[in-house]
Amino acid sequence: MDTITTAIVTALANHTVKDCYKAFKNALRRKFGEQSDLIITVNALENKPNSEGYKVVLKEEVENNKVNDYPELVKLAQDLLAQIKEQPGGQESINQAISNVKYAATSGTGTASIGSITEQEESKNN
Repeated sequence: MDTITTAIVTALANHTVKDCYKAFKNALRRKFGEQSDLIITVNALENKPNSEGYKVVLKEEVENNKVNDYPELVKLAQDLLAQIKEQPGGQESINQAISNVKYAATSGTGTASIGSITEQEESKNN
């Protein structure tokens, strides 16, 4: 999962980093607008932070909007993740968020294109 998506997903699960998260979200609002699909998805995920579907959509919106191409936003996301890591169980929260989104993105039926996954497992056809 990319830095931006990871930062949002894990910050929502860790309430001790609210100020840093708020600054990051405000920067996203300024860059993309309150009514952008990106911010609408972030708001939806805030309301349902355990929704694997919203996490997958967030990752897509981050990619569609090329959020990782804005160094100032990547820096804010990295700062947020660093603050989360400092919290008890912070790294575990980040790892869990990455794992959940990866598996949500690779389950189901249909056609999908997924890149940058390094874990390998034999395909099991039912």
